[in-house]
Amino acid sequence: MQGCYNAPPLSRLPEPALTATPSPPASPPATTSAPPSLPAAPASDVFGVVLAGGLGRRMGGADKGLLPWQGTPLARHIAARLAGQVGAVAINANRNADTYATFGYPLLPDRLPDFPGPLAGFHAALAASPLPLVMLVPCDSPDFPADLVARLREALLASDAEVAVARADGRRHSVFCLCRRELAADLAAFLAAGERKVGLWQDGRRLVQVEFTAPEAFRNCNSREDLDPASGPN
Repeated sequence: MQGCYNAPPLSRLPEPALTATPSPPASPPATTSAPPSLPAAPASDVFGVVLAGGLGRRMGGADKGLLPWQGTPLARHIAARLAGQVGAVAINANRNADTYATFGYPLLPDRLPDFPGPLAGFHAALAASPLPLVMLVPCDSPDFPADLVARLREALLASDAEVAVARADGRRHSVFCLCRRELAADLAAFLAAGERKVGLWQDGRRLVQVEFTAPEAFRNCNSREDLDPASGPN
């Protein structure tokens, strides 16, 4: 596991207006295969954001990012793992800000009220990003590939896509998503129209899907039983 990365303070972009505007039709998503996972050099043009802003309904309302994984809070473990692949890291969190602040990363709360879902975290990340590309990862998938960012970035740039997502064993993992920062206003309009589905928004953009060969790398912890027994009770 990579060491903790202390990102510098962010220079936030102006918040895009939440007004609905039409989007041009998108072409069907392309799919590209990928070789086995290998460590990759950090991408200095990518801003990585850990999505830890949910309500944790499947965990009885617990703040998932603070649950222990091998003795470390999930969000801290994932932020450190992500830090080795990107130029800067932040955490999207809406509760327990004082605890998250001790991890050493900037915090990005949702800019929309009432916990509207993962896309609110996407929006917060895109609107605040100091770098041209934004990598989103969930706070409950501790084993994501060591070259996740490198593969998605390569596919996005090679195909001139706006969005790149991971795919494994026939399943699309929409929350493992690399986006172009300039999509912030487009996403704001999508949310202002009342839409909340991650896949629906992605399908309206120039999308490329990258095939990974280890589906277990994308497993998530949806119950306390999924957490490592050595972590002990929360």
